[in-house]
Amino acid sequence: MSKTLIRGAKVLGGEPQDVLIDGETVAEVGSGLSAEGAEVVEAGGKVLLPGLVDLHTHLREPGREDSETVLTGTRAAASGGYTTVFAMANTFPVADTAGVVEQVWRLGKEHGYCDVQPIGAVTVGLDGRKLAELGAMHESAAGVTVFSDDGKCVHDAVIMRRALEYVKAFGGVIAQHAQEPRLTEGAQMNEGVVSAELGLGGWPAVAEESIIARDVLLAEHVGSRVHICHLSTAGSVEIVRWAKSRGIQVTAEVTPHHLLLTDELVRSYNPVYKVNPPLRTERDVMALREALADGTIDIVATDHAPHPHEDKDCEWAAAAMGMVGLETALSVVQETMVDTGLLDWAGVADRMSFKPAQIGQATGHGRPVSAGEPANLTLVDTAYRGLVEPAGFASRSRNTPYEGRELPGRVTHTWLRGKATLVDGKLT
Repeated sequence: MSKTLIRGAKVLGGEPQDVLIDGETVAEVGSGLSAEGAEVVEAGGKVLLPGLVDLHTHLREPGREDSETVLTGTRAAASGGYTTVFAMANTFPVADTAGVVEQVWRLGKEHGYCDVQPIGAVTVGLDGRKLAELGAMHESAAGVTVFSDDGKCVHDAVIMRRALEYVKAFGGVIAQHAQEPRLTEGAQMNEGVVSAELGLGGWPAVAEESIIARDVLLAEHVGSRVHICHLSTAGSVEIVRWAKSRGIQVTAEVTPHHLLLTDELVRSYNPVYKVNPPLRTERDVMALREALADGTIDIVATDHAPHPHEDKDCEWAAAAMGMVGLETALSVVQETMVDTGLLDWAGVADRMSFKPAQIGQATGHGRPVSAGEPANLTLVDTAYRGLVEPAGFASRSRNTPYEGRELPGRVTHTWLRGKATLVDGKLT
């Protein structure tokens, strides 16, 4: 059994401590620990976090391996400090059966850069008409607990109610892509001043907010759990805050890009900024940051959405929606939340590890950095600042909105059950 001593790390941003990894677990946390028989990682000045957990990742396999594979996606995850990711169901074929979710789960086990927990589709083929095999996917080897038609909204209220009722039996959760399709027909960007000036079809905030309002009421009626994917508007924040005040079992996520970028960037007509839901206004961005800080929004999720070059390097209307995010998420959160004083590093650990693991029931992840816990850990050089260079990404795709932008922080080491998957910024 191998040993690693992480010397002088600021655990969750606190006072420097030594952390001894022995095999797959944290053996000891304290000051002046013996390094006998251990490989030593000098971590003075760096922050040690529990391994990050992403509740919203698109790995594209099976079917779109030109964009990403489980291997390249999990390598990107390890590079970004993640030890487990939840893989969305909009693959080809759709992950709407036990067979497909088991395939994705086994690929994650085979490659070993991080754990992969498949998310099952809510409806067959994501078409919103018939419930998928929710029970069979839960009872499969993959043990699916989160279900989503992400990329599409479960827009039929009866289907949504039935899904909430079904998963309640085994403590599952429905993760909703909140987008009323009739209100977004032909939409290209956020509806507002910029869309009017550019002449692009507007995507109104109410298309998101109306679905969230409906679904929190359905969750209250059924007594089940609903999770809101990539919440993006100030109005959505207020609805979720109201629902939580009533005791409704609702959780919500925000993406890093919605914490930083605004619809003003669309003036460039660069399709790298085309995303679903669209980039919103500065007012929305500020509301999202405040909601993440006060706990109204529970977690940060990347919505890592890789696309091949040809799907983005084209005119705006024809371009695919989405951005890669696994390798830049922590830096963006440091920029928008930590360096602004809205969150400390313990808060980051809560929003990017503890709570997403709880929502997704990721066993062994999102655990305290303490003796006896699994050694799923991330070491961050928070003093670092550098330009984002997508050519160096581990992801197969390069559609990042941050190319050439200076961001703070760099993940230097990642451990998955005591095994180093990233050492000095390089994958093992």
